[in-house]
Amino acid sequence: MAVSYNALTQSLTRSSCFIPKSYCVRDTKQRSRSNVVFASNDNKNIALQAKVDNLLDRIKWDDKGLAVAIAQNVDTGAVLMQGFVNREALSTTISSRKATFFSRSRSTLWTKGETSNNFINILDVYIDCDRDSIIYLGTPDGPTCHTGEETCYYTSVFDQLNNDEPSGNKLALTTLYSLESIISKRKEESTVPQEGKPSWTRRLLTDDALLCSKIREEADELCRTLEDNEEVSRTPSEMADVLYHAMVLLSKRNVKMEDVLEVLRKRFSQSGIEEKQNRTK
Repeated sequence: MAVSYNALTQSLTRSSCFIPKSYCVRDTKQRSRSNVVFASNDNKNIALQAKVDNLLDRIKWDDKGLAVAIAQNVDTGAVLMQGFVNREALSTTISSRKATFFSRSRSTLWTKGETSNNFINILDVYIDCDRDSIIYLGTPDGPTCHTGEETCYYTSVFDQLNNDEPSGNKLALTTLYSLESIISKRKEESTVPQEGKPSWTRRLLTDDALLCSKIREEADELCRTLEDNEEVSRTPSEMADVLYHAMVLLSKRNVKMEDVLEVLRKRFSQSGIEEKQNRTK
């Protein structure tokens, strides 16, 4: 079971972030055990300092004082990159909320984005059950890979075994984002004349009335699985239809699924009534 740093410090702060910005400052002259320097010395902040130190003490660093850290997109679930961290790199990440690693070749800390401005903004940090690997959960400001790709993972082992050359654009995608990628390709193809019968996705992309009628139809069928007490298996089937057709509409509007998930994430700590009242008319 993974351990969230957020959960470890939640009892000490009312903030939804794992360390309030007002508590932490970077001080290159003064190094504490955890490299997190607190702005004041009241009992609350001293307790938080001790909690950070205790967390770092419990991590199973290797014989070089390092552990693996994986950066993951909080909205898409995409694994962005892997690096190594030492005690100082992790504590710097905690205080700065920017993904920071330790360069084994240069023997120094480095923050992702310090030269490209493609920072990874950290929302939480997770430690695995063995306490020897770490996940930086956050939102990237741009492409993570130095090649310009969204993530560093775009080479399929099975493609390699089939003697297919890595294309550079086949990212490691979950089911939802594989579907989004397919719809995006169909959208590109819809601008080119086609002979023969068009695919269903292409028809939807070129006929707004058809697309909207299908979304309404599938949403109604989803509700009927509840109202008519249909077999449970009908519910995920109808939901899949709703999701697919809705994602075609998103593609038409040039909206990514990631944008939708970001909106949902920001609503987690907000009541539905309050959210509706704050919507821009």
